[in-house]
Amino acid sequence: MAGSEAAWALANAGVPVVLHEMRPVVKTDAHHTDKFAELVCSNSFRSDDWRGNAVGLLHEEMRRLGSLVMRSAMPAQVPAGSALAVDRDVFSDAVTAALTAHPLISISREEVRALDALFSSPLAGEVARAKRVTKGA
Repeated sequence: MAGSEAAWALANAGVPVVLHEMRPVVKTDAHHTDKFAELVCSNSFRSDDWRGNAVGLLHEEMRRLGSLVMRSAMPAQVPAGSALAVDRDVFSDAVTAALTAHPLISISREEVRALDALFSSPLAGEVARAKRVTKGA
């Protein structure tokens, strides 16, 4: 979910994004679909009371900043008292549709097996150097 939100925010700021998702090429025990932001545990985002709860306040701040997660949660909302809970399928369908349709987001459906594949050569070298320093510490 964090990757979906980050990709959305960057793309809306004008930054081209390649969003890597290994599913359905590589499956996990927890996931059942190849959709983005698939909720695998609870369908609750906890309290949505922005006046009386810090989590609810965070939700409101996210809405005001154009959050894809919050935008996708609204049509997927199910009754849950003062909590924000969603229908899992409707929610992940909305996130997936938005990401797929965004002109600055490219989706790569393959497993990333090495971090250096994501970086330029100089940055990959720095990551490798930092890894050696950390192992030696």
